[in-house]
Amino acid sequence: VGMGLATAVNRLRESEAKSRVIILLTDGVNNAGNVQPVDAAQIAAQFGIRVYTIGVGTRGKALSPVARYPNGKYRYDHVDVEIDEEMLQEVAARTDGRYFRATDEAKLRAIYAEIDQLEKTRIKVTEHSRRNEEYFPLALAGSGLLLLGLLLDRSLFRTTP
Repeated sequence: VGMGLATAVNRLRESEAKSRVIILLTDGVNNAGNVQPVDAAQIAAQFGIRVYTIGVGTRGKALSPVARYPNGKYRYDHVDVEIDEEMLQEVAARTDGRYFRATDEAKLRAIYAEIDQLEKTRIKVTEHSRRNEEYFPLALAGSGLLLLGLLLDRSLFRTTP
């Protein structure tokens, strides 16, 4: 979690966007990397990056991949699931963000809609379209074939009554 957040901060730190936001969707368990999530959140706050944290997963046991067979398929087993809500709340608080808890897909959609309402930035979109007309070579080839057909009909394929 910490390394992922630090990487996201590194990508956004030089952005000139008015609203710089990271949405961290995780169970909150920092199981890899050497950067603590709270330290990465402190760096995000220094760069003015807001972090919205979303805790996902079930409490207790959940079906999870634990091994991979030689044929590429996964072996699943029920494993203990932890959600570090305290850490997720602290990360959100340090960056002036918010913590959300998603228990199902509908709740996750509602959370994304709420974040969308919280982060309103007016942007100017300019569309450019370039047209390249492709019909002329085809029309020329078709006209040539038509003239060739008429010419052959009047000469080589002419039938006498």
